[in-house]
Amino acid sequence: MYEIRLHSRGGQGGVTAAKLMALASFRDGKFATAAPFYGAERRGAPIVSFIRIDDKPIKVYSQIHNPDLIVVLDPSILDLVNVFEGLKPDGKVLINAPDIPKKAEGYQVRYVDLTGIALKTNLVVAGSPILNTPVIGALAKMGLFSRESAAAAIKEMFSDERNLKAALMAYEELV
Repeated sequence: MYEIRLHSRGGQGGVTAAKLMALASFRDGKFATAAPFYGAERRGAPIVSFIRIDDKPIKVYSQIHNPDLIVVLDPSILDLVNVFEGLKPDGKVLINAPDIPKKAEGYQVRYVDLTGIALKTNLVVAGSPILNTPVIGALAKMGLFSRESAAAAIKEMFSDERNLKAALMAYEELV
């Protein structure tokens, strides 16, 4: 079973990104679950989502303490929480940043400026860049699911073409 912990802030699309990951994985023939964990719902509050992907049915619905992959949609969370806690020794990290943040040095980090992509494609709601669809493109590039399944999941949830455009940009720009 492949386990992912996603750190975001309310309003960035982290919960929806978790659902998109599960949907894209399902389209690849896998079993998947996605569950958020947060307190009082409000824009800007830290949120953690948990995603599990497997070849067989998943019967575990708890938090993930030892993930294979950590996704950080807001790098300012690195100053609030030790997001790397419990990461498996061979685990990977995907961070929304134009470069590797100092606190992420020493980990297997991939990065992409999801915020910049959201702004370039005008994927903004209430003044906040929406990062859920761009991150799906980056995760497809990392091999979590196929590019085709990622695109299909995005099209299933969103009719606005900016979402797919942002995902394809992130796919191309992942470092």
